[in-house]
Amino acid sequence: MEMEGKYIYCIIGTTQERNFGPIGIGGRDDEVLTISYDDLSMVVSNCKTIKLGVSRQHLLAHERVIEQVMKEFDGVLPVRFGTIASSADEIRSLLDRRYREFKTALVNMEHRIELGVKGIWRNMDVIFNEIVEGNKDIKREKEKLQNDKGMKNIQARVDVGKMVAQALEKKKDQETAKIVDSLRRSSIDYKLNKTIGDDMFINAAFLSDKGREKEFDNIMDDLSEKYKERVRFMYAGPLPVFNFVNIVIYPEEWEK
Repeated sequence: MEMEGKYIYCIIGTTQERNFGPIGIGGRDDEVLTISYDDLSMVVSNCKTIKLGVSRQHLLAHERVIEQVMKEFDGVLPVRFGTIASSADEIRSLLDRRYREFKTALVNMEHRIELGVKGIWRNMDVIFNEIVEGNKDIKREKEKLQNDKGMKNIQARVDVGKMVAQALEKKKDQETAKIVDSLRRSSIDYKLNKTIGDDMFINAAFLSDKGREKEFDNIMDDLSEKYKERVRFMYAGPLPVFNFVNIVIYPEEWEK
């Protein structure tokens, strides 16, 4: 018989027992509830104690619960995906031991949200042409290659490809800096995450006060208008503050 545990989503500051509905991870419609110690609570649901696979379905379920909690509570601390306790008593014991740490983090994250911004160039031919025209060395080497189709220039083509790749990364950094400079005025902190593909030049998370979300929205509207012919922006939020707080609970902590 498989053992049942408590899957942990996040930590909130409340003494009240709460039920967020049958939205628990694992597809069993488990109720999402709070387990409290003093004025801190962990948001949990029942689950099997086996390790959950890192699938899109599970990750989205984890995030959806936290987003639901955010609708009612300020200062939500996300807990790392896949964290499972064996019992409610283990959870209360952990809240006791790390009370000061969690309490301080909640105060720091109160009324704060995460906003995600991705920027994708609409036409890479235009971008690569700008790179060639703006770099004399690349332009000169490409002109040489166009005049010599011989196999002996295979290495030269590889070298030019490397030069273009390096120039592309530099261009990404330059255009990212412009976007960040505009948005950081309405945010507390930001983090740059890895981009995917040649056409994505920015993948950033911004930490903002809830009261300044509209200001941030307006800046995004201005940027979208300014770069409408050049960039497609993907803007998401408010989101849980995953990039700025991610509570980690190690397995050995449950044994204390």
